[in-house]
Amino acid sequence: MPNPCILLVDDQRDIVRLLHSTLQSLGHALDIVDAPSGEEALLEASRRKVDLLVADYLLPGISGVELMRKIKARNPELRVIFISGMTERRARDEMLHAGALAIFDKPIPLADFLDAVERGLGLVRTIFPMASSSENDEPRQSLSELLGGFRQKIKADAVFLINDRGRVLARAGDLYDSSMEVSLLAALMGIYSAAFKVSRIIRQEHLDNFHVFRGGDHDLILIPVDSSHALLLAGRGLADSNRILQTVDGMLFVRGDLENILKSLGVAPMEAGAEPAAPEEEAELPVPPFVLTSQPAPEPEVDVEALLSAASKKKLAQDVDAFWEEAVEKAGNIPINPDVITFAEAQKLGLKPGEAPIKTTGPLGTGGLKKK
Repeated sequence: MPNPCILLVDDQRDIVRLLHSTLQSLGHALDIVDAPSGEEALLEASRRKVDLLVADYLLPGISGVELMRKIKARNPELRVIFISGMTERRARDEMLHAGALAIFDKPIPLADFLDAVERGLGLVRTIFPMASSSENDEPRQSLSELLGGFRQKIKADAVFLINDRGRVLARAGDLYDSSMEVSLLAALMGIYSAAFKVSRIIRQEHLDNFHVFRGGDHDLILIPVDSSHALLLAGRGLADSNRILQTVDGMLFVRGDLENILKSLGVAPMEAGAEPAAPEEEAELPVPPFVLTSQPAPEPEVDVEALLSAASKKKLAQDVDAFWEEAVEKAGNIPINPDVITFAEAQKLGLKPGEAPIKTTGPLGTGGLKKK
């Protein structure tokens, strides 16, 4: 069976090289082909069967959407990932409606890109794998059935059961745009982890909180199931004022069934007040205890004037030493007059203070000393 073929199409060579080397890092056996334009990409697609097209939305010549349609006319099974520097929702909707598997803005989030490639080609998922387990498939099938039934009843787009590492344990449905699923779930589980710490601080007996994001592609609602899992619901209008309470009540009802299934999988839920098992929980720095007394211990008196006086003397001594060190250093650079002797040389010659000096008419004038 031939290796899956990926065709990279972008007129920016730096992006093509980045994606090429990133795809090679996956470790899958892939046939990767590059093309700088849509026309050259069509030529490459005529020579081989392309499994995945990764193309810029704006190409010189034909557009990325046009390129996709031309290749799909001969290869209906083609999967497509678009790259775009445009942020307009209209362009994004056009790419999704054309059948794009994923859309990534520049700069490209590489983890999400690689995950989309693995999903699109049906490869073993290494970037964002389903949570692995050694239990039998019956409880997991029950999880999928439970989430699927709840999704249909509440008319949501997608339901996810996520573990504390942001990996999907079970799911039903898909997001409107799954391009950023890796980043989205990782960010949501960061919120969940912070909320769990808050629950511990305020000593909640049960994990009773939820997080709502309204608007955009979906309304998102996240509630904890236990200390290691959370339930995520995505859909339009779920967080409307006339619907939000009913939605959350439904999620809380399903949470009880999820807890029972997780127990059958060997996952014991932990209450908010319990200490999480190390090293799953981030270590916190110990806080020194505060001792309160009716009369605080008096602090030792400080003689400020004495400290200032000592500091001034020390500074003066340092300044004096620095002055003479600098003077000696400079004196060493003064040129010596051959007609003049130093005081030490005069002592060696027996010329002591108090003796009449030898008068000369040399360049020193009256009273100078001159070598004999």
